[in-house]
Amino acid sequence: MKKLVTFFSASSVTRKAAEELAKVAGADLYEIKPKEPYTTHALDWRDKKSRSSLEMQNEASRPELEGSLPDISDYDRVYIGFPIWWGVCPRIVNTFIESVNLEGKDIVLFATSGGSQMPYALNDIKKKYPYLRIKGSKLIKGPVTSDII
Repeated sequence: MKKLVTFFSASSVTRKAAEELAKVAGADLYEIKPKEPYTTHALDWRDKKSRSSLEMQNEASRPELEGSLPDISDYDRVYIGFPIWWGVCPRIVNTFIESVNLEGKDIVLFATSGGSQMPYALNDIKKKYPYLRIKGSKLIKGPVTSDII
């Protein structure tokens, strides 16, 4: 089974989890990068006018991706990782999901968070993308020492 770990990381937390997961799962790695990088100010969730706050307040927001998308046609399983923002995945993850053909792929979601739990984010993704074949999900706290599914 060929696997791909994709991830968006605003800080090093989700990146570290994704790199560890790719290593233990024997998967390739792809970073979901915004065309306009997030600055410290842009990530200030306490500022209602910060970029991340404005994006998350707008359901239709789809930040532009940097670079080319991965060719996922040969992958059987695609992991999608993200920090939980406002209870759900950041809008850039929606951009990624809507930009690649994930139909027929086994999808495994993973997230990092300082206080949120996975069920709300999982249900939000299931509601937005009912065609995804989600095989599992996990909130990662600490080192990843084995595959999460």
